[in-house]
Amino acid sequence: MRFSFAFAPLAAAALLAAGTVQAQQTYKIAYIDPLSGPFANVGELMLTHTQYAIEDINAKGGVLGGTKLQLLQFDSKLSAQESQSALQAAIDQGAQAIVTGGSGSSVVTALVQSVNRWNQRNPGKELIVLNHSSIDPEMTGKGCSFWHFQTEANTAMKMKALANYIKKTPDIRKVYLLNQDYAHGKQWASYGRQLVGLARPDVQFVGEALHPIGRVKDFSPYLANVKQAGADTVISGNWGQDMTLLLKAAGDAGYNLRYFNHSAGSVPGTVLAVSQAKLGQLTWVAEWHPGQADSPKADALAKAYKAKTGKDFLAPRIEFTPRLLAAAIDKAGSTDTTKVARALEDMRFDSAVGPVRMRAEDHQLLLPQVVNTIAPVDGKAVKVGWEGTNYGFRTDAVYTGNELAQGTECKMVRPAS
Repeated sequence: MRFSFAFAPLAAAALLAAGTVQAQQTYKIAYIDPLSGPFANVGELMLTHTQYAIEDINAKGGVLGGTKLQLLQFDSKLSAQESQSALQAAIDQGAQAIVTGGSGSSVVTALVQSVNRWNQRNPGKELIVLNHSSIDPEMTGKGCSFWHFQTEANTAMKMKALANYIKKTPDIRKVYLLNQDYAHGKQWASYGRQLVGLARPDVQFVGEALHPIGRVKDFSPYLANVKQAGADTVISGNWGQDMTLLLKAAGDAGYNLRYFNHSAGSVPGTVLAVSQAKLGQLTWVAEWHPGQADSPKADALAKAYKAKTGKDFLAPRIEFTPRLLAAAIDKAGSTDTTKVARALEDMRFDSAVGPVRMRAEDHQLLLPQVVNTIAPVDGKAVKVGWEGTNYGFRTDAVYTGNELAQGTECKMVRPAS
C-alpha cells in the first residue's frame, strides 16, 4: 500500500505533465507568398492580415482547448520553383497547412499539385492548402483537389457580378481586353468576353493584348493601341504594380477610360494612383470595401486591426481564412489533416462580412461580392478618403454568394474513410 500511495502522486504528476505538453503543442501554418520583388507590398499586406487573425486566435486560447497556431513565413518570389522550395522547407519544419494566394494562379496551382503528390506518397503526414486570392476557376473546377480550399470568389463569380453591373451601364460600348500574360490574366479576358458579351450583346470588343506580368515599366505603347481601337472601357485583371503603372500611363496620356477589375482596389497604391491620374474610373469587386454602409462587423474589425497593426484593413477574407481553419480543427476535434479537411467541407461560418459557406462539391467558398468604384469623396456615396487622398470607394451593387455561384466541373477524389 505504501508503494501505491507513493506512486499515485507521481502518476498523477506524469499525466498532468503529459496534458500540459499536449495543451502547449503548436499547429504550424506556412505562409507562402511574395515578400520580395515587384509584388512585395501585396505579400506583406496579406501576411499582416494572416498574422492578425492568428494572434487573435491564440490570445483567445488557440484551438482544441490550448493548442496554439504558429505561422511560418516563406517568400514565393512569385515563382513556382521558389514555391516548391518553400513547400519543402515548410514540410521539414512540420507545417500541416499552407496559406497562400498572392503568387498568382499558375504558382498556386503548381503548389497544390505538389501538395497532392506529397499527400499521396506520405499518408499520415498530409497538408492542406487554403487559397485566399488566386481565383482561376480551374482550381475548383477540373483541377479541384480534396486538399485545396478556395476562400475567395473565383474569376467567373467576380466577372458575373461586374457583367450584371455593366448590363445596367449603357455608356459602356467599346471594350478592350488588356491583361497579364499568365493563367489568370487569360481567364479574366476570356470570362470578360463571354459574360459581358452575354449581358450586353451590343458591346463591341475592339481589341485584346497580353503583357508580361510584373515586367512592364511603361504601359504607353499598350494604351496607344487601346486609344487607336476607339475603346471607352478596359477589362483588365492587372494587380499590384501592373495596375498602378497602367493607371499612371493613362493619366499622363490624358486617357479617360473605365476599367473593370477583380481586386485592384484592395492593393496598396491603387487608390493613390487613381487620385494622381485624376482621369478614369476603376470599378472592382470584393467581399467588402472600406467605408461600405451597413457593415458594422467589418468596420469594427478594421478599427481593431488598425489600432493593433497601424495599417489599413482591406481584405476580410484573408483575415478570416485562418479562422475558418481554426473552426474546422475544433469541429474535427483533431489536427489530423484529413479530418480537418472533412470538417471544412460544407462548413458555415459567421464572418465579418456575414454568413459564408464552403461548398463541399468543389471547395469553393460562397461569400458576398460588392461591385464598387474608386471615386472622389462627396459626403454621400463616398464618405471616407483612402491612402491619404480625397478618393474612396462607392458601392455600385451587392450580390450574395448564392447569386453568383456557378456550376462546377469538379470531380472530387476523396481519401478513403
